[in-house]
Amino acid sequence: MRTAFSLLAAVVIAGCGAKDNGSLQGYAEGDYVRVAAPFAGNLVQLRVARGASVTPGAPLFALEQENEAAGRREAEDRVRQAEAQRDNLLKGVRPSEMEALKAQLAQAQSAAAFAVKEYVRAEDLVKKGFLSPQKLDEARTTRDSSAQRVRELDAQIVTAGLGGRADQVRAAESEVRAARASLDQADWRLRQKTVASTVNGVVTDTNFVQGEWVAAGAPIVAILPPENVKVRFFVPEPRLGAVKVGQAVELSCDGCSATIPAKVSFVAPQAEFTPPVIYSRDSRAKLVFLVEARPSKEDAVKLHPGQPVDVVLK
Repeated sequence: MRTAFSLLAAVVIAGCGAKDNGSLQGYAEGDYVRVAAPFAGNLVQLRVARGASVTPGAPLFALEQENEAAGRREAEDRVRQAEAQRDNLLKGVRPSEMEALKAQLAQAQSAAAFAVKEYVRAEDLVKKGFLSPQKLDEARTTRDSSAQRVRELDAQIVTAGLGGRADQVRAAESEVRAARASLDQADWRLRQKTVASTVNGVVTDTNFVQGEWVAAGAPIVAILPPENVKVRFFVPEPRLGAVKVGQAVELSCDGCSATIPAKVSFVAPQAEFTPPVIYSRDSRAKLVFLVEARPSKEDAVKLHPGQPVDVVLK
């Protein structure tokens, strides 16, 4: 298409360059939005055709997504697993385990109480000479051991109610965040296989048909937004000084009922055409510079890429 425009430009330059009324010749062109997917795959749905008007959010095409869907399911499972491990650390032991610890504590308390009574009884008997001091030492040891067992079980019950250690909980939270980030990535990859328009415009081309394999990044649909329509024309070197960005121009074309206002948006810094001769005052008049002008969005729909236009500088 650009080759055709270049040939058209050559014809324009080779013609007369400017009409008797001072108008300059040019042609309409567009900056196309070429829509692609970042991943490869078979084209399973092409939801637009050439000439269709689209708006932001309108579905354009879809590629196969079985692999991406499976990756998302796997990421969801990892999130659930990481959350379960974190919650398990926060909850502490199970209720049945806590009940077992409490039962053991009750037994230890009973044993400790009995050991205290046995020690008192042994102490009295030793004073009366019915028991040897060795038996009193044994009773004292049993009493102290039973008391320590009670303290040990008290500490175990407190610890069991606390859950995991702070560093373990932080590590588990990190695992949850990493799993959720992986799920976000999987979601993004899955969404890239179904592509919607981000602009208003007209579909000018579709490069693939349903069932074809599409390489990653290959444009599938081309859209021309009205604000991307522009007019390219060529200004002879002697008239270049009168042209500046923002300058108003008027466009006319075959079939246009009225002139179309536009503004200059670009002036080329170098000559578009350079004759193969040493510059002289006469040859400088053969130099032309590319200039671009853009009409309003409302007027841009009246022009079509490749259409010849006449431009009058204001």
